[in-house]
Amino acid sequence: MRDFLEQAAQSGDLVTIDKPVSTRFELANVANALPDKPILFNEIVGHPGWRVCANPCADRRYFSMALGVPVDQLIHHLAQALDNPQPPPLVTDAPCQEVIVEDVDLNKLPILLHLAEDAGHYIASNVVITKDPDLGRNMCYHRLLRLDEKHFAARIVERRGTHTAMGKVDGDLPVAICIGVSLPVHLAGSMSPPPEVDELSVAHALAPTPLVKCLTNDLEVPANAEIVLEGRITHRRVSEGPFMDLTETMDIVRQQPVIEIDLITHRRNPIFHALLPGGLEHKLLMGMPREPTILAEVNKVVRCTGAAITPGGASWLHAVVQIDKQGVEDGRLAIEAAFRGHGSLKHVWVVDTDVDIYDPMQVEWALATRFQADRDLMIFEQQPGSSLDPSGIHEPGQKSRTAKMGLDCTIPWGGDPAKFGRGQYGVVDLSHYLEK
Repeated sequence: MRDFLEQAAQSGDLVTIDKPVSTRFELANVANALPDKPILFNEIVGHPGWRVCANPCADRRYFSMALGVPVDQLIHHLAQALDNPQPPPLVTDAPCQEVIVEDVDLNKLPILLHLAEDAGHYIASNVVITKDPDLGRNMCYHRLLRLDEKHFAARIVERRGTHTAMGKVDGDLPVAICIGVSLPVHLAGSMSPPPEVDELSVAHALAPTPLVKCLTNDLEVPANAEIVLEGRITHRRVSEGPFMDLTETMDIVRQQPVIEIDLITHRRNPIFHALLPGGLEHKLLMGMPREPTILAEVNKVVRCTGAAITPGGASWLHAVVQIDKQGVEDGRLAIEAAFRGHGSLKHVWVVDTDVDIYDPMQVEWALATRFQADRDLMIFEQQPGSSLDPSGIHEPGQKSRTAKMGLDCTIPWGGDPAKFGRGQYGVVDLSHYLEK
């Protein structure tokens, strides 16, 4: 994270705020007012010695900076790391353990209260590391509601990695909660590879990610993390929620597991990463890591040159897929494959290679000029959907259901390219005309 903040400062993207800011609503409101800018808050009311960073993952360009990869090549870089994970090295001397805090008091951490409707102070930026007795190490995200000095309530989704591992142990499940990790670690933690694939090895394939052993359990964590909370996921359950989710709607109250923290380690002059629920950072970290799986699935049936999960669809429910059309059925095949590549996808647009999938105006232009609803619209009823979609059908104990829609916005097969192409103006150097 510190390396990226230096890059952002040099590029002029970093906003530094030295005025005292409160963790109760104020910091979240300021970060929300600068939604696509990384911000470093240097003075936090009631938390001397702590700094807070917001929005470091709020733009694709920042991942491009951190990985040294052009924006249009990010999806291919992620896919390559996912296909070729590299085991990270283990070190014995790590920045994340510069300060060891045995007298745990979670109230001393600058954990935000985001909205008046929230159940309390939440951490949403943390990556959680556990070990499955059969499958090994797992890294993922679980939002954490602070309960008291030593305990969190954690939202743990049923039938996924952490939940499955909890069911295989009789007692508590050791856990390491990492806050303030690098952008590559964030991406790897968001990817949801097959259960046998280690996300930290994916992170190391993206960029060097040395690990260090925890001090109270047998877990390994990123050596350069800002903060590590070592503890145990217990079988005790309490009410968790409400809390604003990815779709910017309030998630419900559930009975969720309690995590007890045994030890805190952190860097000197630590930086706490505050991720705004429902913000651009939340959306990109959820959506962008799904793009390689869509790309891979569509490439099985047609020539796919790009895929983008869009922020307008909460970076979860909508995608634009770009194909090099070779046959009359390619649009339909791409639509069907995209839904296989991301099971929560609800609506997908398929466009030609001359359409910028990151530009909503160009996608809408393709819809306006190349799409006919009676020919190019595909509707799939009663499909497995996302629990995050408030308009879906949600019944306790059952998979959410939804209707899905695909729009083939490619040039009709056999159509005259001259008829469907856009006119292009020439490029000029405006400084030649606007010099004073």
